Amino acid sequence: MTLSHRPNIIYIVADDLGYADLGCYDGRDESWGPVSPVLDGLATQGVKFTQGYSNSPVCSPTRFALMTARYQYRLRGAAEEPINSKSRGSQTLGLPPEHPTLPSLLRDAGYRTALIGKWHLGFAPHFGPLKSGYEEAYGPLAGGVDYFTHCDSAGRHDLWLNDAPRHEEGYLTDLLSRRAVDYVERMATQDAPFFISLHYTAPHWPWETREDAGRAPQVKDNLFDLAGGNIHVYRRMIHHMDEGIGWIVEALRRTGQLDNTLIVFTSDNGGERFSDNWPLVGGKMDLTEGGIRVPWIAHWPAVIRPGGTSRQLCMTMDWSATMLAAAGVAAHPGYPLDGVSLLPVLRDAGHAFDRPLHWRMNHRDQRALRDGDWKYLRVDGHDYLFNIPQDERERANLGHQQPDRLAAMRADWEAWNASMPPIPEDATVSLGYSAKDMPQR
Repeated sequence: MTLSHRPNIIYIVADDLGYADLGCYDGRDESWGPVSPVLDGLATQGVKFTQGYSNSPVCSPTRFALMTARYQYRLRGAAEEPINSKSRGSQTLGLPPEHPTLPSLLRDAGYRTALIGKWHLGFAPHFGPLKSGYEEAYGPLAGGVDYFTHCDSAGRHDLWLNDAPRHEEGYLTDLLSRRAVDYVERMATQDAPFFISLHYTAPHWPWETREDAGRAPQVKDNLFDLAGGNIHVYRRMIHHMDEGIGWIVEALRRTGQLDNTLIVFTSDNGGERFSDNWPLVGGKMDLTEGGIRVPWIAHWPAVIRPGGTSRQLCMTMDWSATMLAAAGVAAHPGYPLDGVSLLPVLRDAGHAFDRPLHWRMNHRDQRALRDGDWKYLRVDGHDYLFNIPQDERERANLGHQQPDRLAAMRADWEAWNASMPPIPEDATVSLGYSAKDMPQR
């Protein structure tokens, strides 16, 4: 494959989007119309995965896996659930610049690379997107910022262009979308293919639509926005993101780049307060299905036949491995990938292969293994066994009926866990709210 024929790649990651928030995943329309018509169209014209997962049920650990195409547990910073503002100045809680990454491997193979959106993998001066393979970076570094002031909950400005603060008026979702359009248009005149990480903060709190600039002063001291929001505001936030993705698709079409651009869309973890995860149970911070099963849409007209639906098991790091494979780029020999390429599935949505998936969480001592139809789960010291196709809501524990299967899957998980570094004793869990703020699920 010559450099000129390698695909452009756009890796779109929403923040805290639920499994059923999009119309193409049976999400509800709003009174004003469909919530996600652009993404629904990409799914119709590409392939949709119904058994796809995030590497973690919380933000920054998944992003470590996305960047490295490896289990996040291999890196100390990913043990934080998630990285929080107290890690500012830390030399260990971030993505090590010396570690090969998806963008650095692509850059070294001739790709132009840009991060547009959320980083959340450690703070300057020790960490940052320009240290980990991106030639350009525009967006916030922390986990959450106000959509209008672009400040974190401590009032610190957190919108950056490369290494410099960027003061710019506008709704953050739109700023990210327009920046991506600008990048696509600039790259149309280049001879090299491009890679964009487009990492939206939407529909993450605070609950602000394009029309809600007046709410910024109300939420500036607590961006968790515990007394705000509703499902209608939340869906409008998704719609704003969807509109922006439409602008990008149109820019690709207008510049003749759409046919050979691989667009992948997902969420960093399962949904939060106002999301729709039906029929799944749980959400962000949970290893039940609602915390880790997420939308996965791939669109690549040159390769993917329209209208495909795949039940292939996969997770975030597999898509990063897929992008390297699509670009014809090998992993660094010193950092073998845990991710597995899904290129055969993109070429044929009916293709399937065995793909066991493992997770662990410090929070509530959770563990999970999905292998074929079966899932082994531990939460708060209790072990469960579920047949997921028969029981997607994980309500019928079959562990007592099939003790041998439960024991075998437990042993499989423990063998995998022994191959990973242990969870450090000083690793932290940061919860933004508890049962005192709202009833538990």
